[in-house]
Amino acid sequence: MAKQKNRFKAVIENQNYTIISKESPKHMKMVTELVNDQLKEIKKMSSQMENEQAAILLAINAVSDQLKKQEELLKIKEENDTLHKKAIKVTELENQVQRIEKIEQEAKEVLEKQGKTDVEINNHVEAQQILNENRKQSIQQKVTQG
Repeated sequence: MAKQKNRFKAVIENQNYTIISKESPKHMKMVTELVNDQLKEIKKMSSQMENEQAAILLAINAVSDQLKKQEELLKIKEENDTLHKKAIKVTELENQVQRIEKIEQEAKEVLEKQGKTDVEINNHVEAQQILNENRKQSIQQKVTQG
């Protein structure tokens, strides 16, 4: 649902303004207070500065800050994307480890059923070979029985 536009009466440097915005009155009050505070700070640095010059400097500072925040946001988004990709890779690796562990466990069970408790499995390739050989023998038995 789109926000409704609100009218907000603001006093900036003793000038009255009516601001039309979709932001809340609370937000606009904070903006107005911040603008007044920053204008006072700018004028404090140079007492001869006119309101228009102070307003232009304030606008330049605000746009500069906005650009910095946009750059920071882009950097954070890039970091987030990188972390997301790394998290996906970690999940994939965890899944691979689980599959390998399952293969090794199945191979150990096959060896136990065959009474070969002294055989050691050194890696998942050996475990897969044990399972393949067991399946091959199982198929051969079915063929000879059938």
